[in-house]
Amino acid sequence: MSSSTLDAPALERLVAAAVAAPSLHNTQPWRFRLDTDTRTVHIHAAADRALCHTDPVGRAVHLSVGCAVLNVRVAAAHFGWEPVTRLLPCPQRPALLATVRLAESVRGAPSTGWYEAMWRRHSSRFPFSGRPLPPDLLAELTDAAQLERATLRFPERDDTDRVLRATREAEWRNRADADRAAESRRLVSGPHSPSLGLPSAALGLQDALDRMPMRDFGAHRHPDVLPARAFETRPTLAVLSTAHDRRTDWLRAGQALERVLLLATRHGVRASLLHQAMEWPDLRRVLDGLPADGPRVHTQMVIRFGYGPEGPASPRRPVEEVMEADV
Repeated sequence: MSSSTLDAPALERLVAAAVAAPSLHNTQPWRFRLDTDTRTVHIHAAADRALCHTDPVGRAVHLSVGCAVLNVRVAAAHFGWEPVTRLLPCPQRPALLATVRLAESVRGAPSTGWYEAMWRRHSSRFPFSGRPLPPDLLAELTDAAQLERATLRFPERDDTDRVLRATREAEWRNRADADRAAESRRLVSGPHSPSLGLPSAALGLQDALDRMPMRDFGAHRHPDVLPARAFETRPTLAVLSTAHDRRTDWLRAGQALERVLLLATRHGVRASLLHQAMEWPDLRRVLDGLPADGPRVHTQMVIRFGYGPEGPASPRRPVEEVMEADV
């Protein structure tokens, strides 16, 4: 990518990087508009990809777009640009969640490690081993979240149990809620919708002992559809939070989430996202108060880390489906 021109292949690569980001139920709730005159990527929320029952206020959409923003920043830096990010740049256009302008770079050639990890990263909903993450890596993951003005905390055993209980309660509620169950089932890819939602092969398993509350996208527990296996006895969980709970905080939390996930990928660590408790305000408040003697925060995501199988990746929409015409 040249520092003076922004040609079509370069633009396509930037948007492909953004689309590689994680999103709730793999909804990919974004659209991109590219201004070649100012070398700016405009990132919009896509209303037609929102989950009106699971995510009625759009918090998860903002987190997903935040992840995409981080990927654009990584790709831009990889190709020698200095990414200049603005969140919610136009109050009159609430669907415009962020812009990333590609300024001339004044730094040396960046490492490609983050860029390469971006293409390898995807969730693994399979059982992990009981091998603990090294303390140095836990500290590095914590620092990565702080770079994006978020906090990543690894709860102690009792608080981990509380997180799991809240997640399990949320999962039970989701399966019992007819609207949410139908919305979840709709997002499981079938042969006629290969680019929508999640492929059945990537949905993983259910815990035979019900210790790990993995999401049942089909809203059922039939073993012929969702096989049961033994998951790790003591999972490594991390809670990602922000000091406030505004739309800008959601976008920053998304960038922090993706930075943490890319760092884990670089170290060969798998991850899956336990979002269920975020979808019920009372259960999310339970997590906001952990630990009891800590500061009150706003929980944005629960992440499960570990060593285990990579699992299949969920499909991504083609670049041409998420791009609007050039300005």
